[in-house]
Amino acid sequence: MSGVFGRSFTNYDFEMFSTSHFVIIFILILGAIFVFFKRNQLKSMQTRGFEIGIAFSLIIIELTYHLWMIINGSWKLSHAIPLELCSLSLILTIVLLLTKKKIIYEILLFTALLGATQALITPSLNYDFPHFRFFHFFYTHLMEIWVPLYFTWTKGYRPTIWSVLKLCIFLNVLMPIIMMINKLVDGNYMFLSHKPDSASLLDILGPYPWYILSLEGLLIGLSLFVWLIFREKGAKKSEVARDVPIQ
Repeated sequence: MSGVFGRSFTNYDFEMFSTSHFVIIFILILGAIFVFFKRNQLKSMQTRGFEIGIAFSLIIIELTYHLWMIINGSWKLSHAIPLELCSLSLILTIVLLLTKKKIIYEILLFTALLGATQALITPSLNYDFPHFRFFHFFYTHLMEIWVPLYFTWTKGYRPTIWSVLKLCIFLNVLMPIIMMINKLVDGNYMFLSHKPDSASLLDILGPYPWYILSLEGLLIGLSLFVWLIFREKGAKKSEVARDVPIQ
């Protein structure tokens, strides 16, 4: 048990594009395909209990992760507060499942598809299968992607051009708060204090602090691309407007 959950875990260093990594990517694609092709069946099913169950499973596994860090002496204010983009997406995923608020969906669709997808393809992870952290990392990130896709294809939620604006407002309100917290706890949440030590996309976006502006511009551009893909097209707009509850 200590090997899977505790401190004395050896010989399980995660390797990018290893067998376990490719299995997760396959599961991600398979899950998305399942939700898309089963969308009509899912629409006709009573899924509220399932949605609430997934929300509570995410709460439990996230709390367990923080407990695991405390037990192993790795919980620090500088890196353990849920202020990274994927951590915020996890919170939004839980809130969306519990409340079904469209404004939450509008932000989550972008943060999850742009952030969680990138995290799944290039995981920042130290433990491989079957360590608890492996399951926590991939379960939470998979759900961050599947849940907004589920709300898109089975619930009729769709982003609008105003959704991109809401995302920009959300991030720009959040950014100075996270910068202040970074200074208080000597952290680097969302890489707003400095670039990561390892090579990353930020290396080609300019020096500090200009890469932050470049990153925001890139995020807006990619968000517009996501909007173009998932926006409601043509005659279906009025039908979806009737089906989606007013928030």
